[in-house]
Amino acid sequence: MNVDTISDFLADQRDAAPEELQPLVLEFETLWERKLWHQLTNQLIEFFKHPGSAPQRLDFYNVFVLKFADKINQLKLVDLALTAATQCKTNEERLSFMQAVVKKVDKEDSQDALVFATIAVARVKLDLADLDGARKDLDHAERVLESFDSVETIVHAAFYGANAEYYQAKADFGSYYRNALLYLACIDVKAISPAERRSRAYDLSLAALVSTSTHNFGELLLHPILDTLSENPEDKWLRDLLFAFNRGDLTAYDQLGGHIKAHPLLAAHSRQLREKIYLAALTEAVFRRPPHDRAMTFDTIAAETKVRPEEIEHLIMKALSLGLLRGTIDQVDEVAHINWVQPKVLDMTQIENMRQRLKDWDSSVNQLGNWIENAGQDVWAA
Repeated sequence: MNVDTISDFLADQRDAAPEELQPLVLEFETLWERKLWHQLTNQLIEFFKHPGSAPQRLDFYNVFVLKFADKINQLKLVDLALTAATQCKTNEERLSFMQAVVKKVDKEDSQDALVFATIAVARVKLDLADLDGARKDLDHAERVLESFDSVETIVHAAFYGANAEYYQAKADFGSYYRNALLYLACIDVKAISPAERRSRAYDLSLAALVSTSTHNFGELLLHPILDTLSENPEDKWLRDLLFAFNRGDLTAYDQLGGHIKAHPLLAAHSRQLREKIYLAALTEAVFRRPPHDRAMTFDTIAAETKVRPEEIEHLIMKALSLGLLRGTIDQVDEVAHINWVQPKVLDMTQIENMRQRLKDWDSSVNQLGNWIENAGQDVWAA
């Protein structure tokens, strides 16, 4: 395509663009003629992100951007392609478009862009319900990512986001929970829409609750995205349920039982949730005790966890096997000797309990010091 043709194309696109975007399009030709590729790329990204450019993005990419695609930052090229791809009419068309982008950036010096584009292809396959194809692309992307010393955060965010979508589609709640949190760690949460923040907080909370491998919600409880559940009265119960699990609060759990029964996913995992809250109650009971007083009889555990006495041994063994506790069980005397409990995020009540324990410890140390001083006066004098 010669310069005159490019000029004609840009003139036509300028006339078709919304009035507020016409100065940008006018500047494209100047930057193109002066071969200021970096500035031109940034201007194009600004143009593509404007909602008013939507009808023109595919034409701009196919006719204009591809003309100098090899001369610009390849990650930004993929970014432009991703925005343009949103205008494809079908997922099949979008898949073909992104596969062409993958071939375009498949070069030795642009492997980060290749990974970025490959992840985008995997996402389209997820939309097409091709889970096996998406997993293959994501595994390939992960292998390449592991070979990098460093990579742009946008690439990691794309990988963890797509991985989370895959595991959500597979109903693998534990893997979804981990990848969704990693995705949130790579982005500015304030930059996503309130609706998406609410959706992610809701899905993460459900995944944390029903996952068989997740018993510590600390990272989620501390994340600001969880505050979005407090903003909607219809969602507040879910946040309350998470905190009830965190402190092993059986009373609060029972009070929220109506919400659990009314939610299809939680209702389907009700037995698992009950076991999980019992484990949380057990670890909380251990946590509240000072380290020198963690030899607990089965009767004491039954009273604090509301678990039937004949199920206590199984409960303790489950907690030990999951790494929530460390210790031994005396089956003859029916006593559990616990020497470690998994750390957890504390709410204000738990912090106050710890404060009281520290005060008690300080008092006992002072008493011991006074006793030694009084009992050993003759020794000190000698």
